[in-house]
Amino acid sequence: MRELLESLAAGERTVEEVEAAIAGYATGEAGRFDAARDRRTGVPEAILGAGKTPEEVASLASVALETTGRALCTRVTEAMVAAVERTIADAYPDVSVEHDHRSKTLVVKQPSFSQPELTASVGIVTAGTSDGGPAGEAAVIAREMGAAVQRIDDVGVACVTRTIDQLDRMLEQDVLVVAAGREGALPTVIAGLVDVPLIGLPVSNGYGFGGDGRAALSGMCQSCTPITLVNIDNGFAAGAQAGLICRAIDRSAEK
Repeated sequence: MRELLESLAAGERTVEEVEAAIAGYATGEAGRFDAARDRRTGVPEAILGAGKTPEEVASLASVALETTGRALCTRVTEAMVAAVERTIADAYPDVSVEHDHRSKTLVVKQPSFSQPELTASVGIVTAGTSDGGPAGEAAVIAREMGAAVQRIDDVGVACVTRTIDQLDRMLEQDVLVVAAGREGALPTVIAGLVDVPLIGLPVSNGYGFGGDGRAALSGMCQSCTPITLVNIDNGFAAGAQAGLICRAIDRSAEK
């Protein structure tokens, strides 16, 4: 504690950094940022853009950069990305900015940020291009947790040979996240062909009744092959669970 206060008095740390070190979170204009979540749970704190103004997202991103060296934002709009870039331009001129339009994710890092690295790998599998948004979110989260990420796209069961010819790649992974809309059959089919833990990610695409993801969710809930699943379009949770499995695999390998 004394060391923290002395570093604050000497100007070596900011108020936000000291607050985060003591309380585990830092308070900004838009709320509190859980700066200790990554250390506590293995899953990085993410700033959910939905329901926030661009200015609120930018404020929280600035706090995240100051306390952890990385800002990870999900469900962002173009206006939010622009607000973040304006806010950090002067204070953090050397940061890297990665914005993926399809997955609506934004990752900003200071040069000093130490990216975690795991040897375990996550296969992100999509039934088709329309599933790319939530699948991309899962890929970003798993990658930011340190997992090696492999994309295996457009293998839907409408032409099951597209699934079969990618089985070897799927079997090389330590865990799979399988994203599918419509009736959500792909995770069930793949789980019957591989010995890899599989997380089903139902996606809100399809026609008419159940086309908002409910049919895919229901189908995965009733899977006759053993899978786990997350809620509709919840790429964050799918990626986080896959990342945690990879962390466990790496810890086991070190023993």
